[in-house]
This record gives sequence, C-alpha cells and structure tokens, in this order.
Amino acid sequence: MAARVRTERERYSRPAMQRARANLVLVAALLAGAAVSRARAQDWAALVRDPAARVRWIDADRLEVTPSHGGAARVVSVPELDRAGPARPPASAPAAPSAPAPPAPSMPGPAPGPEPALPPAAAALGGPHAWSPDRRFVVAWEVERAQDHPVHAVESSPQDRVEPRLRTIQYLKPGDRIERRWPRLFRADGTEVPVDRASFAEPWSNDGLRWAADSRSFTFLHNARGHQVLRLVSVDAASGAARTVVEERSDTFVDYAHKSWVHWLGEDELLWMGERDGWNHLYLVDVPAGGVPRQVTAGRWMVRAVERVDFERRELLLRVMGIDPAQDPYHEHFVRVPVDGGEPVRLTEGDGTHELLWSPDGAWYVDTWSRVDLAPVRELRRASDGALLAELGRADASALVAEGWTWPERVVAKGRDGSTDVWGVLWRPRGSAADGTVRPVVECIYAGPQDFHVPKAFAPWHGQRAIADAGFVVAMVDGMGTNWRGKRFHDVCWKNLRDSGLPDHVAWLRAAAATRPWMDMSRVGIYGGSAGGQSALRAMLDFPDVYRVGVADCGCHDNRMDKIWWNELWMGWPVDESYARSSNVTDAARLQGRLMLVVGELDDNVDPSSTLQVSAALVRAGKDHELVVIPGAGHGAAETPYGSMKRLGFLRRHLLGDG
Repeated sequence: MAARVRTERERYSRPAMQRARANLVLVAALLAGAAVSRARAQDWAALVRDPAARVRWIDADRLEVTPSHGGAARVVSVPELDRAGPARPPASAPAAPSAPAPPAPSMPGPAPGPEPALPPAAAALGGPHAWSPDRRFVVAWEVERAQDHPVHAVESSPQDRVEPRLRTIQYLKPGDRIERRWPRLFRADGTEVPVDRASFAEPWSNDGLRWAADSRSFTFLHNARGHQVLRLVSVDAASGAARTVVEERSDTFVDYAHKSWVHWLGEDELLWMGERDGWNHLYLVDVPAGGVPRQVTAGRWMVRAVERVDFERRELLLRVMGIDPAQDPYHEHFVRVPVDGGEPVRLTEGDGTHELLWSPDGAWYVDTWSRVDLAPVRELRRASDGALLAELGRADASALVAEGWTWPERVVAKGRDGSTDVWGVLWRPRGSAADGTVRPVVECIYAGPQDFHVPKAFAPWHGQRAIADAGFVVAMVDGMGTNWRGKRFHDVCWKNLRDSGLPDHVAWLRAAAATRPWMDMSRVGIYGGSAGGQSALRAMLDFPDVYRVGVADCGCHDNRMDKIWWNELWMGWPVDESYARSSNVTDAARLQGRLMLVVGELDDNVDPSSTLQVSAALVRAGKDHELVVIPGAGHGAAETPYGSMKRLGFLRRHLLGDG
C-alpha cells in the first residue's frame, strides 16, 4: 500500500506536473503535422547554404563561424568590430545566461549542527517538514491522500507472450478527490501553533515553503482548486496568523502552469508574475508592507520568460512576445529591463523570432532570427545597448526552391469579431508555387490553450509538408483561446474547449481563399491529435458546411474523461454543465461528413475510451465512420507509420477521389 501511495504522490506532484506539461507540449509539436521522414527532412536541410551555420564562442573576445557546405571556419575578433569603444560591461554582466550569474542574496538556511528530532505530533503526520533557521519551529505537512482512479487498458498483442496483458494506471480525472496538503506549525518543544487556514483552505496545491531569515514567519504559494486564485501566504510563527503578501485573481482562470513566477530579491522584496492588467508582466512586491505591487514591465505585450536576474545591477533579461506592433505578435524578442523602473532596452530587432548565444562574459551575443518564410540571419550585437556590430551570415534557400520546395506562406486575417488579427500559415505541394491548380484544403489543428502552435521559425521540413505533397493546401491557424496574445484572447477557452478557436479558423480560411483561387473551399478536411483530435471532430460537428472530412487521433473528446490537471485549468472546478456542452460524445449524432477516428490501445495520456465512446455514440446514431485501433500504440497513434498511412489514405480518398 505504501508504495502505491508514493507513486500517486509523485504522479501529481508539482515536478511531475511540470514534466507532464513539457511532454504535452512535445506531443502537440509531434501531432502538428504528418509523420516526418527523417531522410526527407535531412535531404531538404542539406540544400540550405548557410555561411554561419555553426557559431561558437572560443573565448570572451573571439567567435568561430563555420559555413554549412565546406570551407574553412573563420575566427571573428569581436573587439576589432566594436569600434565604439570598450563594450564589455562590468563583470556582473546583465544579460548572459551562459556566464556565471552574480550570486543571489543569501537565503535563510538551517542553523549548523544536526537536525533536532521532530516533535512526535509532527513526525506522526508522515510528510515532509522544514525547520526554521533558528530551530525553534518546524512546519510539517498534513497530507490528505487522493482517491484511487484506475484506468485499464488491454495490451492485445504483447511481444513476450501469447495472452493479452491488462495494464492499469492511476489517472485522476476532473472532479476527483486530489491530494491536499496544509502546513502545520510546531514549536521545538512539541506544542502546536494553530495556523489559520481560511486563506488556503481548498488547495490545488500549497507548496514552495520558505522560512524568513529571522524565523519569525514562513511563506508558501497557495493555488486554489479551480485555479482562480494564486496567493503568496505568510504565516506568523508566534501566532499562526496568516496574511496575503500578494495574489493573482481571475474570474476565469489564473494560468499558473505557464505564467507563475516568484523570485525573491532578498528578505523584503520579491518579483511576481501575473496578468492583472490583461498582459503577462512582472511586479515588484514589498513583502513586509504587502498591498498593491509596483509594475516593473507594462504594455500591450507579454513576458514569455525571465531568462536571467542580475541581483547586483537589479536588471532582468526577458524573453518577450508582441513587443513590436509591426511584427507577428508571436515572434520572440529579448529585452533588458531595470527592476526599479525605466524603459526596456531592445536587444533584438529583426522581423522574425529570435534566439541568443552569449559570449562567456556577457559583453556580446549572436542573435539568430528567422521566420517560416525567411531563412536564418545571424548578427553580432553589443550587450550594453543591443547595437549591431556585424551580420555574420544569411542563409540561402535558393537550392531548396530549385528542387521544387515551396515557401510556407504567412497569412494574417481578421477573426470572428472582424477586428482581431489571426495568424496562420499555408503550405502548398512541392513544385506548385507557379501553377494555379485548384486543390483541396486540409487544416492541421491543435488548439490547446497552453501555448500557440503555428510554426514561426524557419525549417526546411515541417510535418505538414507530408500532407501538402500529397496534393493538398495545408493550413494551420492560432485562433482565440490559445495562449500568449493577452488575457482576453486567451479567456475564450474558459469552460469552452469546444470552441477551439474554430470561428476564427473559419473566418481566416475564407479570407485566405478569397484572394487565393487555388484553394478549393468546397473540399476542406481537418486533422489533429490529442486536444487537436477533439477540435478536429468539433469542427465537423459545428461547421459541417466547411469541414467535410476529418481525422481525429487520440482525442480528449469529453473533458470529463481526460487528465485532471490539464482540464480543470481551462474548464474549471467543480465539474459543471460546461463539460457536457464541450463533449463530442454528446453531439456525435450531428456528424455529417466523413470521419476517421484513430486511437492507440495503450494510450496513457488520453483515456482510449474517449475515442471509443464517440464511436459508440456514432453507432447508436447510425452514423458511418471509420475506427482505427492500433495494437500496441500509445498516444499519437496517427503519427505511427501505419497510422499516418491510414490518415493520408483517408484524406486522399475523400478529398481527391483516390481509390
């Protein structure tokens, strides 16, 4: 029994959730296109000539630049290029993730010597604990165990035996009883200090405990179940009184999984991330005073990530999105921002999405930027002001084009409201750039609210090309409800995953086709996996006049059947009628077009029953459809060689009339 409880706790711990979120993003990327031929991708990449394909810093002053197609590497002496004078900032360079960071202010730690024995009442709780620095108090966690929720799958054809094998995992679903933890406070003599739980009574999580250096209080982060309150709580050690240091509230959801960041600058200050003004920004919090934090960044743009904190200079290096109103709002740029006020210093300019490679001491950096329709450009820049010192190289894709490769086309059109820009990409078949052949349109969809999903950087091969090269125009769009366009744009998904941004997708497709006569809007298909599988079927149910053919792979077709942490973030808690409204099972009888359902029998990300329940509803309604269950396959079954063959064959049969 004990082993099972530990496994369950590990499965739903914060590190496990972070790993699961990372895996989900990876799965979404894999599902964004058809199965990629590694050989084909490498063949295309070999045709791109890049004079600065590989760049590395030899030392703080010298850069080695190597071309992609033979030829000697060249060494660039950066000081010789930087004729503006000494460019190297002090040793505590404000922007150098690759360089050693200045030390953070010392954080409270335990007193020297062996740890005291836990008071019996604290030890009896059996959970983790944390002593105050002076060893006068200890916090022990009271843990209420989650319920059991086994999900079973039959491995029909195991490799090591003839008989099938039953597989069982613990898999909490929306509304289930979760593990809950509350801090309990004890003096070293064993007496308990009652802690007021009113401000953290119903947690999704209480974690991140930190004792103050003077041992007079401790703090922790409370994420309320339902994800509408994220609160930093401080508890007075003498009295057990709890107060709110800072909090984030929303009538919809607080995106704790992607926009939660707490960073202490010392005992009395911390940085806090939130969307209280409608855009993801940073705030400086006076810990003793509490109250309204002071805004550090502001504007109609988003902080994507904090790359580095310079404690000595009190500066931040930030990855941001939407900061240039003349560019695609999904382009990632870099800025340096003073903690104590002032305008951001732009470190990147080019019309594309950017990545930086810093010199060892942070004095200079190489900025590599590209777009889906622009091969990479590499620039050498000065860290102090972002000034351009030299262009190191600009990749050339003309040999790709000579082989028939077609550039993806970026398209921006108005969404459902007639005013909001919606961004997407079109791929055409190899060799079709100059012809006017009218072709059916196939949309690749993934609309999970955790991120945006349309590719932004240059790549010779995107998975969508495998579908396009079969004779289709392939489209991908980021509609409302996806992330990183501001809170109002994002909130469309709340209690409404059925929406999937589809009204925006339809408006975008129609606008694109209005000026591109080679797009046949009478023959439109759609495919997607995981959340994209849910969206693909929903597109056919809600817009049957547009989407006539669809392939839905491993879809979370009823959010009550899917993993708890992903669905409660967007659909809320307690489970209410909005879950039923978003269910494809509920509306399956409305199907009009040609549908293929694909599922792997061993999917442990989305319960395979989600797909089978849709099929059962279609059977009850007398709706013809194809069900492909792939033995031994897990999540993303349509990305297996057999699954991708079945998907492409289905699209060709019903949109091109093949077979």
